[in-house]
Amino acid sequence: MKLSKMEFDILNIMITKPKELMSTSVLSNSTGVDVLIIDNLVVRLTYLKLVCNGLITTAGKSALEPYKVKHAIIMAAGFGSRLLPATLTIPKPLVLVKGIRMIDTLIDALIKIEIYDITIVRGYLGEQFDQLLFKYPMLKFVDNKIYDECNNISSAMCVRNEFSNSYIMDADFMLYNPDILKKYHFISNYLVIPTKLTDDWCFETVNGIIKKVHLGGKNCYHWLGISYWSGADGKKLNGHIKKTYDMPNGHGMFWDQVALECFASEYEIGVSKCIVEDILEIDSYSELKKVDPSYI
Repeated sequence: MKLSKMEFDILNIMITKPKELMSTSVLSNSTGVDVLIIDNLVVRLTYLKLVCNGLITTAGKSALEPYKVKHAIIMAAGFGSRLLPATLTIPKPLVLVKGIRMIDTLIDALIKIEIYDITIVRGYLGEQFDQLLFKYPMLKFVDNKIYDECNNISSAMCVRNEFSNSYIMDADFMLYNPDILKKYHFISNYLVIPTKLTDDWCFETVNGIIKKVHLGGKNCYHWLGISYWSGADGKKLNGHIKKTYDMPNGHGMFWDQVALECFASEYEIGVSKCIVEDILEIDSYSELKKVDPSYI
């Protein structure tokens, strides 16, 4: 069945602690919604047999299933040229930061929310990713053989039939707070950091939906390269990625442009908020040296 956003929020809170009774006051504090509204929603969910005496039922868990993240794709094919000389002999996602491979922080966070269907799209020095199998034997690899001829839309082309109910992640992050990855999402969204001022790529939203994308801005959302795509949007992306790739100069596009620019009118994409301390994107060798002085 299709849930409203508030119904989803209530069930999502309950499923995180399935054996803990959730009072309307607790749900109100967690959602920021008035107690009376929460009370009416709980009555409706109880009538639908999705909730019983403050606990989510088996039917309630089933109602959340269409909103569950089922796969993850990690884009890891690029050269990582801005991280030279660290990437002369090793792909950027495998670079050690204080003794930890960057990509491990992403994989560990996915495993924490029970996502084991993980595909890594590799290219530059791709065989080196095999070392991950000693720690993560369930990983699947897809080889992008033209990573050096096209932009990252070529990686999306390799896995475009796997976008439904999936996280799509750039591989060059240190994820310090794994809890920013969620097991369930109501709509497709990008991970963002609310910011008063940025010179990086950012989003403007209206009622929680992305409406503008631009470089630099005030009172906006800093765009991070981690997104979730619903079942329906993933199916649309399958075809739209191919159409974009086949456009004049399509090979030179970033895959994110497909939904945010080329076919923007056909998607409603939200944001999932985190804070600066949760995640770090290492864009250059100078940034790497600041984070890990052993590279100085």
